[in-house]
Amino acid sequence: MRLSDGLTKFALTLDRRFGWHRLPLPLGILVLAELRNLLRARNLHDTGQPTGLAVPTGPDDPAAARYLTGALTFPLSGPEEPRYLTSRMIDGTFNDLDHPLMGSTGTRFGRNFPLEHTHPEAEPRLLTPNPRTVSRALHTRDEFVPATTLNVLAAAWLQFEVHDWFSHGPNDAEEPWLMSLDEGDAWPDPTMEIRRTPREASADQDAPQTWRTVDTHWWDGSQIYGRDKSFIDRTRAREHGKLRVETDGMLPADLEENVDYADVGGTHWIGLSVLHTLFTLEHNAICDRLRAEYPTWSDDQLYDRARMINGALMAKIHTVDWTPAIIAHPTTKIAMRAQWFGLASERVKRRFGRISSSEAISGIPGSATNHHGVPYSLTEEFVAVYRMHPLLPDEFMFKGLADDELIAELTFPEVNALHARDRLGEITMPNALYSLGVAHPGALVLHNYPRFLQEFDRPDGFHMDLCATDILRTRERGVPRYTKFRELLHMKPVTSFEELTPNREWQEELRGLYGDVNEVDLMSGLYAEPFPRGFGFSDTAFRIFIVMASRRLKSDRFFTSDYTPKVYTQLGLDWIEDNSMRSVLLRHFPQLEPALAGVENPFAPWASVPGRHRVAATPGHRAAS
Repeated sequence: MRLSDGLTKFALTLDRRFGWHRLPLPLGILVLAELRNLLRARNLHDTGQPTGLAVPTGPDDPAAARYLTGALTFPLSGPEEPRYLTSRMIDGTFNDLDHPLMGSTGTRFGRNFPLEHTHPEAEPRLLTPNPRTVSRALHTRDEFVPATTLNVLAAAWLQFEVHDWFSHGPNDAEEPWLMSLDEGDAWPDPTMEIRRTPREASADQDAPQTWRTVDTHWWDGSQIYGRDKSFIDRTRAREHGKLRVETDGMLPADLEENVDYADVGGTHWIGLSVLHTLFTLEHNAICDRLRAEYPTWSDDQLYDRARMINGALMAKIHTVDWTPAIIAHPTTKIAMRAQWFGLASERVKRRFGRISSSEAISGIPGSATNHHGVPYSLTEEFVAVYRMHPLLPDEFMFKGLADDELIAELTFPEVNALHARDRLGEITMPNALYSLGVAHPGALVLHNYPRFLQEFDRPDGFHMDLCATDILRTRERGVPRYTKFRELLHMKPVTSFEELTPNREWQEELRGLYGDVNEVDLMSGLYAEPFPRGFGFSDTAFRIFIVMASRRLKSDRFFTSDYTPKVYTQLGLDWIEDNSMRSVLLRHFPQLEPALAGVENPFAPWASVPGRHRVAATPGHRAAS
């Protein structure tokens, strides 16, 4: 596709003049489709393959050294057929059979912008304005601003998925960035230290700095199933394909042993515990159903298929439940469901199957795989726009499902990684789910960043301002600042603070801190700009999602050409298509039914349950109060 194509130019003109979200529904959908075509053509850029990567053939192969533990699941599971043809590999290899390293652990993050625009900022601009000053002056939560169309379960879900998608690994404690402090700043040390993102030693000296992922780039459920063999060995029951669960429905306590709190484990909290437990239970339910249908299957066969089904179900839930909840504009509700079911509708696809090879008509699952000319990877820009920590409220009110009475009022440090499992055991899963379901998260706007994350004591003992770190990360990784970011996404230019935000107080605060609108940090701009109707985040961030949300599905053969009964079984495909976040919740905790009654989307606020709806606890789980 070329920019000179008439329809694309017409769509771009309409978008810049009116905004896609102000157009009539059919025209808005057309404009979004053309914007996606444009972004696929102009905003996918390869950063190359790191040197020294190879596909291991066995444990003694030198190429196995790149794995985090030196141990992995190898392609051949037996003499009949390579396991990788129908199962996901721990490290993400063999998703693309012609290029088996594509998207695998240790490969580079890609880019949404031409590489000449992705050079990391150098000092002194890297620290100008001071990220700690930006954090305190523009982002500190003065008063909690709720996102009233969402619940806290939606905030937990986002982090749950992010832990599957990307990680740069533990930060580098050597030669940290050092920042001076403003007068009156009560930071406990004379200067603030922000540890650097681990840099790739093999990056091309003549090209911008690149970074590698320690997860796979694929949407493969790694937050549940793990990124290395040693973790997988601890999670598996080694019976009937199942994952280990204790008799009271909790995850085993020993899974918390040897947790690296300097990595993603340090950001764990009770909201993640709830979702990890829920989808572990879902995996085991899938195993039970598969075993009933295929009684001769081995433990590995049941495990592999259940993982495939569970992972695809999570991708479907994110696409058709979570995303339409956080971008609840009529146009995007239809567009997101169309990614999975096609514009022909869910009803047509469920009754007749695919009626067209077109992803627009019959959805991406089951369509042809397409990388759109660029090897698949997630991008640094995609990472940058998912900085959404204002979603976390200051306090968590846990209530009883049976009577809506307060059980506990806890702060984040009381429900974080060091205490999440104990608190969940005390509160119980049904009560925790109910409490997260009825409460609002924070809105993604200026002056709404949680103070406890600006004075955050990580479980590994490091004291940090996460907001200042978020700001520095985009500069450090060469993500352009706000106005350039919009320009490179072909959006209407912003040339003044008045064009950036209609809020006059924010205009003056931004002007006083940055001076020039072109210096505004990406995160500050994203939180300051007005959102489309029904949106929980900015239209600028949405442009990255337009291209990357569909790419995660379209590039993955397990969602496209291999979304087949051979890989998933027909039972598995039916399970994915027949289920949603609501059915998963009610399968394992049917006592939630009164709270979900009349609620269109489980990531929208649930109904408070009065005492007259008392229900018995489900066998195998503690009572709801």
